[in-house]
Amino acid sequence: MQLSEQEVVRREKLAKLRALGINPYPADLFPVDASSKTIKENFAEDKQVIIAGRLMSRRIQGKASFAELQDGEGRIQVYFNRDEICTGEDKTLYNDVYKKLLDIGDFIGITGTLFTTKVGEKTVMVKEFKILSKALKPLPLPKVDADGNTYDAFNDPELRYRQRYADLVVNPHVKEVFIKRTKLFNAMRSFFNNAGYFEVETPVLQPIPGGAAARPFVTHHNSLDIPLYMRIANELYLKRLIVGGFDGVYEFSKNFRNEGMDRTHNPEFTAMEIYVSYKDYNWMMDFCERLLEHCATAVNGTTEATFGKHKINFKAPYKRITMRDSILEFTGFDIYNKTEAEIREAAKAMGIEVEETMGKGKLIDEIFGEKCEGNYIQPTFITDYPKEMSPLCKEHRENPELTERFELMVCGKEIANAYSELNDPIDQRERFEHQLKLAAKGDDEATEFIDHDFLRALEYGMPPTSGMGIGMDRLIMFLTNNQSIQEVLFFPQMRPEKKAPSVELNDEEKAVLAIITKAEKIDLSALKTQSGLSNKKWDKTIKGLTKKEVAKVSKTDEGLFVEAL
Repeated sequence: MQLSEQEVVRREKLAKLRALGINPYPADLFPVDASSKTIKENFAEDKQVIIAGRLMSRRIQGKASFAELQDGEGRIQVYFNRDEICTGEDKTLYNDVYKKLLDIGDFIGITGTLFTTKVGEKTVMVKEFKILSKALKPLPLPKVDADGNTYDAFNDPELRYRQRYADLVVNPHVKEVFIKRTKLFNAMRSFFNNAGYFEVETPVLQPIPGGAAARPFVTHHNSLDIPLYMRIANELYLKRLIVGGFDGVYEFSKNFRNEGMDRTHNPEFTAMEIYVSYKDYNWMMDFCERLLEHCATAVNGTTEATFGKHKINFKAPYKRITMRDSILEFTGFDIYNKTEAEIREAAKAMGIEVEETMGKGKLIDEIFGEKCEGNYIQPTFITDYPKEMSPLCKEHRENPELTERFELMVCGKEIANAYSELNDPIDQRERFEHQLKLAAKGDDEATEFIDHDFLRALEYGMPPTSGMGIGMDRLIMFLTNNQSIQEVLFFPQMRPEKKAPSVELNDEEKAVLAIITKAEKIDLSALKTQSGLSNKKWDKTIKGLTKKEVAKVSKTDEGLFVEAL
């Protein structure tokens, strides 16, 4: 393991603390009774408090020092005075432990009293402190110059996502996104519970990946000796519960789709699905807009949200337009009563790339996606989808070519999808069989499995039902003005981290490299002297380090110097 100079120094400090009889990682509870937030809200002069957190900055001035402590609620100023902490003759705790052996990033516990500085800053006067955890790696803290300009901010997206733990410490505003995310889930859950609906859990490992058209992750169950699939949706299981007699069920489900990644897609994502018996898609539209109005207000205190250059208003009611009318409006082409061949030719004429494997539904979806979808900025319901696009959806009551389905569009992206659910088991079987034919034809988005158990459940009878799915990650993106899904996931999926190739070093090479690392840059002659090696061993060692590309020798006007790579 290659250590930076600072990491080497911190490990040396760790050893010194232990030599003083101080455990840098104590096991016992620390009795915290206040936070930075509660101190500021309930401030009283001379009040005793016990706080804990990370040391984030300090200004040492001889026997006194101001520092900042960061906890889960924010930051508070703390004041270290040597004579307050070390009341006897022994000043080791301040002079050595605090001044020399503590570092930015260390966790400490403090017992002290509150006071206000001359400039009005609410501060904790430290009476006692205890090291709770020694940080061995320096935090990537930004640097601020005398004019208030910030440099070296920790803002590289890839580093931030890989090291979210560091991101949350040095960029506290990031935490707000995740606080709002939790507020969204809580608001939605309370809305459903108040409506009388029941939260459930369904399997993540499924024998058949059903409920959506998506490529699943596959695994193998050794004991049963069968393939299992990470769920792509929970729809078919929730409908089984409606068959079983629940009037309304919902689930926040982790779903997994083995597909591409971009700014709006992660292979692991969170969806909410709800199913309510004796309802239809018209009722669900009303329910959906009331739900989102409630959630937006709970998260942001208002129905309005900013997303990029757009101002969105989630206040109900929302515009409603059929898919047919939408395509007609933006392309001039009417999909009504058109054959697959006619729609394919129309798509080609619009400059849309089509394949022979695409069925009628897929072609219509491509036209809508290319020409219409991006135009809907304010929340808009797109309704009445062609039957070919919706194999789990009830046939439209007025037009057998259509289904009773809507999608909610915001800023050109779908955030909700809902149906009057298909509950005719014969029709459902035929739809599944049609999907198999599309899959055989080469449509990679068609369902390749028939869930016979689900069909059996429908045969027992499912009441008229309306269901809706909402992409929670995408919704919170809109509510927090984040253009990338990675910003609203604590730990988004990443490519494997590129690691520096490991090289084997002998004892002499390790010893010389340690000297170089500590010095950062060192005169070649001085390095040879410090190494204490014979001429023959020295030549072999320095050549070995340069050949293995862990150190390099460079020539300057001042002479030959060695530095670590």
